Amino acid sequence: MRKEENFTLKNELGLHARVAAMLVNVSSKYDARISFEKDGIEVDGTSILDILTLACPKGSNITIRAEGTDADRAMKEFARLIENKFGED
Repeated sequence: MRKEENFTLKNELGLHARVAAMLVNVSSKYDARISFEKDGIEVDGTSILDILTLACPKGSNITIRAEGTDADRAMKEFARLIENKFGED
């Protein structure tokens, strides 16, 4: 199964280290290959350093791709995290 969705970051600080760690945690716990893309740059969803290089402030649009048996479940958890502003605010 392959899933791809676009999201807008809603939390005040955007994609910072704690948020990147949360994304890596989700990417690592499901049986799916996860990647994040911003402005044509695609990075591995299991690398906190790669994710931080995307430099995404509040309002940034990112695309998340998931491919594997858990792609749907992983995408739902990413959507929930982003919608809930990663527990910030």
